[in-house]
Amino acid sequence: MDGMPAMDMQVMQACLDACAACEQACTVCSMQLMDCAPACMNCADMCNTMMRSMLRMQGMTPAVMMAMLDACIAMCQMCMDECMMHADESPVCKMCAEACKACMDACSATRSAMVTA
Repeated sequence: MDGMPAMDMQVMQACLDACAACEQACTVCSMQLMDCAPACMNCADMCNTMMRSMLRMQGMTPAVMMAMLDACIAMCQMCMDECMMHADESPVCKMCAEACKACMDACSATRSAMVTA
């Protein structure tokens, strides 16, 4: 991992797992064709990109990784906010919002681990 500090692999694995779960939840939610569908599709794409980038890591610098994590956090926040508008009517939207929150938390933990590494 040229240019990257040593990472806590448990924190990184938790982030990968949360991104995968969020991608799946957003994909399912987007199929409901509710108002949140575009946000869900974009969030699923962002989570997928985040996972692929974390798995590859070569050529990744701390600044790039931080930017990717920030983008994933922002996309999850937007999707969570959209899905929460329908969470009372749709258990799928509620599940998606919860997955987005878990992904935001895991990305934030990864980001914090990088700052302290």
